[in-house]
Amino acid sequence: MKENLIKEKSFKFALKIIELCNKLKWKNEFIIYKQLLKSWTSIWANIEEAIAGQSKKDFLMKMSIANKEARETRYWLLLIKESKIIEDDIEYYLEEIESILNIVTKITKTTRINLNSDI
Repeated sequence: MKENLIKEKSFKFALKIIELCNKLKWKNEFIIYKQLLKSWTSIWANIEEAIAGQSKKDFLMKMSIANKEARETRYWLLLIKESKIIEDDIEYYLEEIESILNIVTKITKTTRINLNSDI
C-alpha cells in the first residue's frame, strides 16, 4: 500500500504534541494544554476523514478544516514560545506545524483547482 505523507507526518507529530501537552499539564497550564490538544487532534481527525471522503468536495471540506486547525495550532505554539511557559525548544514544533500546514495548503489548493476543472 502506498504511504500517505501527510497522514504519516501528522501522526508522528501528534505523538510529540501529546508530550508537549503533558508538560503543559504539569505546569498547570490547563487552558493552553486543552486548546493545543483540541486543535491538533482536530487536524489529524480531519485528515483521516478527508482520506475516507465520499467525494472530492467532501475531501476538500475536511482538508480545509484541517488547514484552519493547523493555523490555530501554530497560534498556540507561538503563544507557548513567546510566553516561555516551558523551557522546551518550541522551534521544532513550529517547524513541523509549518511543514504540515504547507502540505495541507497545497493539497487544498490542488483539490480546489481540480474540482473547478471538472465542472
